[in-house]
Amino acid sequence: MSHLHFIGGEKGGVGKSLVARILAQYFIDRRQSLTAFDADQSHGALLRFYSDYTTAVSVEQYESLDRIVDTALADPEAALLVDLAAQTQHALSRWMEESDLLAVVGELGITLTYWHVMDSGRDSVDLLRSLLDRFGGKLRIIIVKNEVRSNQFPILDASNQLQRAEQLGAQVISIRRLHETCMQKIDACSTSFWAAVNQAASAGGLGLLERQRVKVWLHHAYEELDRLGLLASPVEEALPLPLSPLVPCDTQHTGYIQ
Repeated sequence: MSHLHFIGGEKGGVGKSLVARILAQYFIDRRQSLTAFDADQSHGALLRFYSDYTTAVSVEQYESLDRIVDTALADPEAALLVDLAAQTQHALSRWMEESDLLAVVGELGITLTYWHVMDSGRDSVDLLRSLLDRFGGKLRIIIVKNEVRSNQFPILDASNQLQRAEQLGAQVISIRRLHETCMQKIDACSTSFWAAVNQAASAGGLGLLERQRVKVWLHHAYEELDRLGLLASPVEEALPLPLSPLVPCDTQHTGYIQ
């Protein structure tokens, strides 16, 4: 049974594409069949960092979005990721409602999950409220508290939206903030997270402890994802992957992180 993941949150800068990249590497490391679609025409993070798995899709074109469901049918064991751009929720919701998508995927046995990525700001809480008003209790929702700006979410805590979401069946995870220098170097090389922990520092990559920090950060993210039961089959242990030999900075290989 295919599992379709829409990575959204509507607000720009909350880390939607970062979560999509973490999920892509997670499925690769867990040996889950993966197909990705990038709807962010301005940044295209999945196309940039995981190009071997990703094609572009337009949220404004029904035929383009239809292709996602066709792909799910063609590969029933796959996890499908769709990285949404900011301010695309209206177009996506219109396509879903006019296509009666929730009923269709239910009949086809496709699991649909919407990931609401949020920061600690009020806008994210207001957008969560709108999401729950429209789709609460109708599809699986995962709330991602991205600690990119702060690990405290006082506005969310003071609202009733988190409790409301959980009462409607939503799940909540947290993604810690990766040290800024590490993220900047990964972005500079346009590499997958696998390459980030295996590329040579002499070629512009990360140093030994920087690579270790990325591995620790990913390990925590994977622990959060493991709680969600995302995999279509039992997890196979990834083969140990040593930090040497190292690979050049421009390597796009997306191997297994152990």
